[in-house]
Amino acid sequence: MDPVVCVEIGDDKKYTSMKESTNCPYYNEYFVFDFHVPPDVMFDKILKLSVIHSKNLLRSGTLVGTFKLDVGTVYSQPEHQFYHKWATLSDPDDITAGCKGYIKCDIAVVGKGDNIKTPHKANETDEDDIEGNLLLPEGVPLERQWARFYVKIYRAEGLPKMNTSIMANVKKAFIGENRDLVDPYVQVLFAGQRTSVQKSSYEPIWNEQVVFTEMFPPLCKRMKVQIRDSDKVNDVAIGTHFIDLRKIANDGDKGFLPTMGPAWVNMYGSTRQYTLMDEHQDLNEGLGEGVSFRARLLISVAVEILDTTSTEIVSIGPLGETAKILSVPKSFQLRYIKPYASSALPFDPAYDFLISVTGKIEEFFLFGSFLEATMIDRKIGDKPISFEVTIGNYGNQIDGVSKPSAAKKKKKEGGGGGESDEEESELIQQNSSEDEDRICSTQNYFHLPYFEKKPCIYIKSWWQDQRRRLYNSNIMDKIADKLVSNHAFLHERDESCYVRDKLKMVQNFLHRLRFLADEPQHSIPDVFVWMMSNNKRIAYARIPSKDILYSIVDEETGKDCGKVKAVFLRLPGKKGFGPAGWTVQAKMEMYLWLGLNKQRKDFLSGLPNGFEENKCCLISVSSLWAAVKQVFQLRAHMYQARSLFAADSSGLSDPFARVFFSTHSQVTEVLSETLCPTWDQLLVFDDVELFGEAGELRDDPPIIVVEVYDQDTVGKAEFIGRTFAKPITKMCDEHYGPPRFPPQLEYYQIYRGNSTAGDLLAAFELLQLPAINGPTDSDRGPILPVPMGIRPVLSRYRIEVLFWGLRDLKRVNLAQVDRPRVDIECAGRGVQSAPIVNFKKNPNFSTLVKWFEVDLPENELLHPPLNIRVVDCRAFGRYTLVGSHAVTSLRRFIYSPPDKTQNNWASTGRPTHTMQDAFLVLSIPITIFYIFCIEAKEEKKKKKKKKKGEVEEDDETDERMLDWWSKYFASIETLMEVRHLLYCFLFCLVGIWLYSVYNKELEAEYDNFEDWLHTFNLYRGKAGDDDEAALDDDRIVGRFKGSMCMYKLPLSEEFTREAGFDPNMGMFQSIPHNDPINVLVRVFVVRATDLHPADVNGKADPYVVIKLGKSELKDKENYISKQLNPVFGKAFDMEATFPMESMLTVSVYDWDLVGTDDLIGETKIDLENRYYSKHRATCGIANNYSVHGYNMWRDPMKPSQILAKLCKEGKLDGPHYGPGGRVKVANRIFMDLVFTVYEHLALTVLKHWEEIPRVGCKLIPEHVETRPLLHPEKPGIEQGRIEMWVDMFPMDMPAPGPAIDISPRKPKKYELRVVIWNTDEVILEDDDYFTGEKSSDIFVRGWLKGQQEDKQDTDVHYHSLTGEGNFNWRFVFPFDYLIAEEKIVISKKESMFSWDETEYKIPARLTLQVWDADHFSADDFLGAIELDLNRFPRGAKTAKQCSIGMVQNEAELTCISIFKQKRVKGWWPFVARDENDEMELTGKVEAELHLMSAEEAEKSPVGLGRNEPDPLEKPNRPDTSLMWFVNPLKSIRYFIWHNYRWLILKALGLLLLLLLLGLFLYSFPGYLVKKMLGA
Repeated sequence: MDPVVCVEIGDDKKYTSMKESTNCPYYNEYFVFDFHVPPDVMFDKILKLSVIHSKNLLRSGTLVGTFKLDVGTVYSQPEHQFYHKWATLSDPDDITAGCKGYIKCDIAVVGKGDNIKTPHKANETDEDDIEGNLLLPEGVPLERQWARFYVKIYRAEGLPKMNTSIMANVKKAFIGENRDLVDPYVQVLFAGQRTSVQKSSYEPIWNEQVVFTEMFPPLCKRMKVQIRDSDKVNDVAIGTHFIDLRKIANDGDKGFLPTMGPAWVNMYGSTRQYTLMDEHQDLNEGLGEGVSFRARLLISVAVEILDTTSTEIVSIGPLGETAKILSVPKSFQLRYIKPYASSALPFDPAYDFLISVTGKIEEFFLFGSFLEATMIDRKIGDKPISFEVTIGNYGNQIDGVSKPSAAKKKKKEGGGGGESDEEESELIQQNSSEDEDRICSTQNYFHLPYFEKKPCIYIKSWWQDQRRRLYNSNIMDKIADKLVSNHAFLHERDESCYVRDKLKMVQNFLHRLRFLADEPQHSIPDVFVWMMSNNKRIAYARIPSKDILYSIVDEETGKDCGKVKAVFLRLPGKKGFGPAGWTVQAKMEMYLWLGLNKQRKDFLSGLPNGFEENKCCLISVSSLWAAVKQVFQLRAHMYQARSLFAADSSGLSDPFARVFFSTHSQVTEVLSETLCPTWDQLLVFDDVELFGEAGELRDDPPIIVVEVYDQDTVGKAEFIGRTFAKPITKMCDEHYGPPRFPPQLEYYQIYRGNSTAGDLLAAFELLQLPAINGPTDSDRGPILPVPMGIRPVLSRYRIEVLFWGLRDLKRVNLAQVDRPRVDIECAGRGVQSAPIVNFKKNPNFSTLVKWFEVDLPENELLHPPLNIRVVDCRAFGRYTLVGSHAVTSLRRFIYSPPDKTQNNWASTGRPTHTMQDAFLVLSIPITIFYIFCIEAKEEKKKKKKKKKGEVEEDDETDERMLDWWSKYFASIETLMEVRHLLYCFLFCLVGIWLYSVYNKELEAEYDNFEDWLHTFNLYRGKAGDDDEAALDDDRIVGRFKGSMCMYKLPLSEEFTREAGFDPNMGMFQSIPHNDPINVLVRVFVVRATDLHPADVNGKADPYVVIKLGKSELKDKENYISKQLNPVFGKAFDMEATFPMESMLTVSVYDWDLVGTDDLIGETKIDLENRYYSKHRATCGIANNYSVHGYNMWRDPMKPSQILAKLCKEGKLDGPHYGPGGRVKVANRIFMDLVFTVYEHLALTVLKHWEEIPRVGCKLIPEHVETRPLLHPEKPGIEQGRIEMWVDMFPMDMPAPGPAIDISPRKPKKYELRVVIWNTDEVILEDDDYFTGEKSSDIFVRGWLKGQQEDKQDTDVHYHSLTGEGNFNWRFVFPFDYLIAEEKIVISKKESMFSWDETEYKIPARLTLQVWDADHFSADDFLGAIELDLNRFPRGAKTAKQCSIGMVQNEAELTCISIFKQKRVKGWWPFVARDENDEMELTGKVEAELHLMSAEEAEKSPVGLGRNEPDPLEKPNRPDTSLMWFVNPLKSIRYFIWHNYRWLILKALGLLLLLLLLGLFLYSFPGYLVKKMLGA
């Protein structure tokens, strides 16, 4: 077949190229789909892989099979990817057929900020186990079955009126009747299939079902059910509901298939007012939280596993009495349930059945009381305000419903005696009239005068009684909450391994509980509270009905039922996001209770004591009367905040905090230009009146809201963030003292929307005041500081600052920065650097170290941040802020003196050991190591002969064959496979010295090379709110390089007494000087992988561009055509001067014939940090010291010189070389028994430099690093990866040798000669026309994979009666081959329009097929064998020994490689699949494979077939193989005489006999007459 793979995600489709006449195509193509959508939409998209046979421009091709899964399944995998997995193909139209084949693919979903952690792409051998690597998430069985999903849609209720009154009148004028102006239909989307059904009314009854056929368990998690309004112009969604299949199924031992209902599902979306342009239409599509009830739908889901062996499709049982389903045997069929067409019946008889299934309808009672309404925005404060509470459509002012029968919804009496559903009241400003001396800015919010009298609402509603389900949910929620509190307690107490494991188990259990607690079949809709101003809907809160549901059993009651709860109202839909939406619209203290009307006597049971009912008539409570009130004083100790959101264009803020408690509010002072304000202020709220009993208030005080704002000179203050706190309460009769008082300062996380915007350090206490008569407001000072017992204890610290330099400063107000200065400030003290005189000429500071002393808290957690600000000194004494940085945690800069007791003390910033560590620590005696190596080598040799499935010959690597790439590929294989002791001495066994190949940037492995020099990004400009700006990259205006060191005073003297201590440098001894330095930078670019396609054809033409300072090297002429995994193999030399040119940019561009070249991605490397790092990142330390060859030592300094330099810089004693391969450095002795030369000994020490006390750290080995390529326009998403490394050599040292050659290997030209000698036991396909005898006209076809157009055929052996064929025919296949990668390289133009050739790398595979030749119809395919030329089974010596096992059990047989063996002869089996998809033997072939290099082939040429030169002799074929029209007599002799000779002889004898008899009868009468007459 000619297969093409189609990859489809949502509506996007991409196709691979077509591979001709193969059942095992090899594509190696890479597709990228870009999306910019919310995660929920993304994860519901269906990813579909289809294989299509012979698709071209004219025909769409035939579908072979498909595989589907949703994107969410991929994202939930580890690392968000499936890597090298086989997807099973199946055909939904032919569910009895089983598996249609497999596709091997990688699928990864990358969100913003995700890293793709792909395993290293090395020599990929394709002989992996398909069944063990199926593309299925964990827990899904390998054998999936076909199943039918039945979604029954019965009816819907409570649809909103989809028309305005104007539209209604217009339609009425045209139509002449006022019909229901909504045409609802239901659309079910699942696994990418959709169907729809419809009727016309507000309460439609469908009674229809939708059927899907899909594999089970499905790899799509959610089914989307949507009610839509059919419209001529465009259909709009009324409401959407997602059914999570995992929630309605159980895969355990006592599990069940997805089953749901019949149950009512509630749909939520935008408000019910109809406008022509609905701004919240997204909410109806299921995006975001619905702000109003839309409709409810009666639905059921069932799944039936199909028995694909049975022929008939199982029919579906009737629904109720009346519903009859017409079964049509076709998948994805819409099946109708037809009710009786009897309109006289009051309701459908099926309805009775549904009521019995969905539950009895009960009357529910919802009671709510508004105890407090504060923090109402002043914009809406001038108009009358009311609140609307709805449950479903009950209570809704627009189209609220009453009881289906005569009972009306009762409304409470309003203040004026008329019926009203809300409380209207005049607004009172937030500061009450007695508090004249409060700060004016508190007039920001208003509150309603709910003092003693609290208004109430109540609603009666009728729902199916499904409380039991909600009760179970509540029980599970309560178990989970208890688990969480105990979990947190345990976490603080114990950190042992055992406890950690148990906590992990608890975490999983908790996750499961929360998952189960989410009930998919709750019939009672959520409660919505809307605040209306001037009849406009302003803000809402949504309260899940289960949270306020009442039960007589405590565990089953909702967590907020009968409790006073703080409810924050917010703006609906998209308005609720962004700074405007994050401010609180109103804060309500509400009491809610929902239960059966029968239980309503209990509805006030949970109210705090001290409230009395105020009944205005027999039926209802119109309001609550607060009889008991307490007077408190609140003290808010506002100490400081840190890491606040930058709200001004300077990159700083002018923050102040507002504290709200009950109906009071106060503000702190405004601190200008800081992100880390220390207010150190006590706010006292006197005479706070709280209603309720004292004891209850002590245990559960009201919540305090703290909002942080940025003061702007013009306009109103801008919201930065908000946090909540609960005060510690003290009653009159309690003592003010430990353990509860004074309260400790605590950190409170400040939130801005869903993201964090800093921390607040504060403490809150609520003190009950004795009853005092009359106003007692004494005059206090302007600002009270936080009192002594609460503020932290301070100590004197010294902070030393290392000023190194500034980099990449951007312009300020269009002017360039010329004389920058750095100001450091911490807790009100600070220090300034000397200004840089000319930033362009030298951006480094002249004075390196300065210090200042400051009082800081003893507790490290309370340390204030340290602020770094860069200002530009302009003429006339003006200063302009360039940028700033806040160091939030000073912990990493605290100096800790070295521990004298520990010998192995290493410097900070030392990287953790990773598997790439080239050698093990030498704690084991060396001798054991050495013996172990020798033994390992011997064993390896022995094993080599025995190991099955491997190449049989012992291939000793030839030193001359080795090059840099040998080393590279060996290193990658080591990285992938060897993760144990043998790695260390692999070179002993293989003979190749290895690299460290890092699968990430070198910075990630070595702590950003900030071992002593740190880089601080400087920010300016307002921080962004949306996700796009979350990375803050566009706010970076430069970088400050330097460091800090802080320590408590006084410091012990022994440190300063050390020899050579420079008091000017403080703790920064022995750091290099920061004068400009010239450096030769050598950049090696090995290859790029998984580049983002840049051309329409899904490929790219990449080339490399290197930029350093002002110099740029473009390798444009060497672009690599149509390749997403290009091998560059280039070295670039550049000269640079640090610090002016220190940022290296390596970019990959896409070459375009027309127009400018596009950037694919780039990576930036800070060379300066690497150059000065103690890890010595200038040139990697090789594993071995060689003077020549592929492993030559690259550094101009020899190992012994490097070691001597390190010892001198670290003031170490040594190195001292001793006899017997010993070397001593600083009381440590290192040994190397293998090499005793000084250079090798020095190298041994360098490889273990991290073990040296005090100054030791891991030195960077010879390596290749893998860096992600990023694009400025697509921040956070990798555009591919590049493998490279950088060497740096100072110009004042001896020049290094020439760069090592890493240019890509050129493929070697080979010629494969295949001689087909004979075939045997080939199955006989033709029946003889005359005789019915079986025969075959055999010929053999062969080609190398990827070169199908060069396929070669033997001549035909006609009329083989035994399956034997004789050919003596030679195929000749020339090809280019890369030995290291084991791939054939093919260069060809993709199409006639292609500009240049594209290079493909394909595994070396020879395909041989046996065919039956037909003259007037297509030839019949009989069988095939595919031989991997690197590892294929040795041919059998005779045809008898050749069996199908040579193909099926290939892994267990001895394999050979034609590249080692050169010449092989033997018998191999031909195989094909029968009707049952089983492998069967269809013939055997005797062939000879002979591999020659191009030079050898030229010396001894051969002809194709049996031609000259070196012709093969003609085969000795039996005469039967000739055709009848060539030699008809011979054919007759063979075909007829051979088989029917006795029959012919008998027929001839009989004919003679008949002839004689005829003659006798003819002549007898005449003869008789003659005799009688005697003539």
